[in-house]
Amino acid sequence: MENQTESTLIVRDFLARQRTKLANDRTLLAYIRTSLYFIVSGTALVKVTDLENVKELGYFSFLISVVLLIVGFASYIRVRKKIKKGNYHKM
Repeated sequence: MENQTESTLIVRDFLARQRTKLANDRTLLAYIRTSLYFIVSGTALVKVTDLENVKELGYFSFLISVVLLIVGFASYIRVRKKIKKGNYHKM
């Protein structure tokens, strides 16, 4: 099963591979959505003028956002390569 091409797969295995691809896409979108939440919260914390101590937390939120984007895309690319090789069940 590891080196089977798309044309030689039976329908059940083909659909399982398609579900895995879609799950990988959903996971990437979840990372992007979470990163956007951190950007929004970081912007709100930086714009608060009454409390100067929360600006550092806002900048830290921006840093978390960037890290989440990098981790999300790295994970997406790693899993996509495994799916193309056909050994995605060994993650």
